[in-house]
Amino acid sequence: MQFQLPIDIKQLPEPIRYQDKILLVGSCFTEHIGNALEELKFSVVQNPNGILFGPDAVCKSFGSYVVNKKYKEDDLFQLNEVWHSWDHHSRFSNISRAEAVRIINESQENAHKFLKKTDWLIITLGSSFVYRLTDLSPQPPIREERGSVANCHRAPANWFKKEMLEIDDIKSMLEECLRKLKQFNPKLKFIFTVSPVRHIRDGVIENNRSKARLIEAVHFICSKFDSVYYFPAYEIVIDVLRDYRFYDIDLVHPNYPATEFVLEKFAESCVAEKTRELMKEIKQIVRARKHRPFQPDTKAHQQFLSANFLKTKELKEKYPFLDLAEELKYFSQT
Repeated sequence: MQFQLPIDIKQLPEPIRYQDKILLVGSCFTEHIGNALEELKFSVVQNPNGILFGPDAVCKSFGSYVVNKKYKEDDLFQLNEVWHSWDHHSRFSNISRAEAVRIINESQENAHKFLKKTDWLIITLGSSFVYRLTDLSPQPPIREERGSVANCHRAPANWFKKEMLEIDDIKSMLEECLRKLKQFNPKLKFIFTVSPVRHIRDGVIENNRSKARLIEAVHFICSKFDSVYYFPAYEIVIDVLRDYRFYDIDLVHPNYPATEFVLEKFAESCVAEKTRELMKEIKQIVRARKHRPFQPDTKAHQQFLSANFLKTKELKEKYPFLDLAEELKYFSQT
């Protein structure tokens, strides 16, 4: 008896390998993929602006990495004694204006340098809604985008005008963004996903309209560009798992079993077979590194460390591109 709707996920013609550099940008679901890849020792940079939900914010961030935009103190605004950037997540906010600018520009510089060498961009879009600054905000809409923001920083609602982007507008901004990125780094390949996290504050109906516009625009981009692919994270959670057992207590975010299932499907379809075999070996070492002994001075634990040190050292010698420095340091405590 079949308990799940089958889904056909095409294999990438040139799947991801350990030697590849991967930049991930987008919604919080992006970080589920990014954290898993980072833990398994892929070369990863994720969300240099912090979590971004809309295609406008994502495209704007990529544009800033290409030109290595430097932010100034005048680009920030103060709310509740904290300095924020309309282009960045609150994790870049700071009570010190100078410190906020410093950490923003440090991330910008890192993203610019990494983007030059990046092989894969994994982009997860979360919402078609945009929030545009009104005249009541401390920074009026003077920019070309009419003041659209990447993060509202819990500012008063009357500072913003909420709109849903049209499909053609999303197509246009994604198309222009990809052309600039390919011009900056011609070897770039792209994987688009749409986040399965529902923006329930918009309402169930409006959330579905929002997701539908993203899906339509992304499929248009995938059909128009070479080396641009779609991974169906949204469809896997919404249509294949299709049960509230796979959601967190808020009934919105996929839970651990759901995200693990999505990651399994991602590896099967987007990662090279030999790389998947190596991932299994690295996973064992990473798990051993997390082991916390009750009696660290016992011979048994010293043998455990020694065995894993040799195993890690052999793996590093066989695959010198892997960064196993943390594990080697830990297992060398004999």
